[in-house]
Amino acid sequence: MYVLGISGSPKVNGLTSLLLDKALLGAKASGAHTEKIILNDLNFKACQECGGCGETGVCILDDDMRPIYEKLAKADAVIAASPIYFGNITAQLKAMIDRCHSTWMAKYILNRDLSGNKKRRGIFLCVSGKESEEYFESAKKIIKIFFITGNIEYSSDLFVPGLNTMSIDDPKREAALKKAFQLGVNLIS
Repeated sequence: MYVLGISGSPKVNGLTSLLLDKALLGAKASGAHTEKIILNDLNFKACQECGGCGETGVCILDDDMRPIYEKLAKADAVIAASPIYFGNITAQLKAMIDRCHSTWMAKYILNRDLSGNKKRRGIFLCVSGKESEEYFESAKKIIKIFFITGNIEYSSDLFVPGLNTMSIDDPKREAALKKAFQLGVNLIS
């Protein structure tokens, strides 16, 4: 089983990235092959709505998104991770999702399933500086639509509010890291 982790965080060692690492470690401990993509390290344009994918369902832009399309199609499970920025996922993750317009085009307009119709599962990991849970609502909707388009069942999520007041040794932080690991384990079983 191949599990693809996608980090939308610009911070390499922030809590979002640590949660994703733990979830991938949990999946790996259950026998999965795992890979992590850090979107901030890649160079790709936002969707240009050029219509180039209209006949094939394949994006015509030649940039760092090309290997991501292949990995998404190959993945048996996907873990998306992002901090909350202005009540939603980061621009990095949203740009990647927007570039999956070609996948949407293939599925809904051309009736081609680029994932091979396999049943897949996905989880969403998200942190917010604010204590309020409402900041996660918009982000969750975007990820659900992304997963539906990619034939990925939204299996579970982990929302960690209050990051702005959380210390490195906060019990909530440790509990979140343990839960992320368990979500990775559960994703495989």
